Amino acid sequence: MITKDFLRSIDKSTIPDVAATLDPADLERLVAWLSEKDDAVRYPSMLLLRQRSASTDDVFPYWDEFVGKLSNENSFQRSIGLTLLAENARWDAGARTEKMLPRYLSLLEDEKPVTVRQCIQNLQKIIAFHPSLSAPVVKSLTALDLQAVRQSMRKLVLTDILTVLMAIRETDRDEAIERYVLQALSGGILDAKSKKRFRLLFGAQNV
Repeated sequence: MITKDFLRSIDKSTIPDVAATLDPADLERLVAWLSEKDDAVRYPSMLLLRQRSASTDDVFPYWDEFVGKLSNENSFQRSIGLTLLAENARWDAGARTEKMLPRYLSLLEDEKPVTVRQCIQNLQKIIAFHPSLSAPVVKSLTALDLQAVRQSMRKLVLTDILTVLMAIRETDRDEAIERYVLQALSGGILDAKSKKRFRLLFGAQNV
């Protein structure tokens, strides 16, 4: 049985092994502990649930609880929600992912730059499991106002966006992606090293 004391002392390297042993009662406790104020309990709970979600579908029934976290006033809760939704999108054989996507994409304008980055990064998983949803993702990412992002975070956010767009571009040559990438490569936000990396990737995908 998982306990809070166990989580406070857990070695992160054991997360995969521990996640494989979780039973339904453990999962229920871990989901409840996602709301704990103590990060030493909350964070490993999320890590275990994320790891479990990557291999089995028994965390998926808590989908609606994760959706609810997207509008939580606490940024940690929003991040937990978007992370676990992205991981569990693989188990959605219906339309739950499509239904929650607008709320998910609203976090692209979150007040916390870290949450914005986590939202963008996790979109790559959602698209991998549901490629049919690439259009609204591309539309939202290319419409994101980078000038509204803290200046010190703009390069990181743009790099995240380009990484997702290039992943989509492997199977979907949306004209909006082409324009956005070319504009980013000619703009002043990325440094020379980043521009070179994305130019090489952009060119390789043209082959």
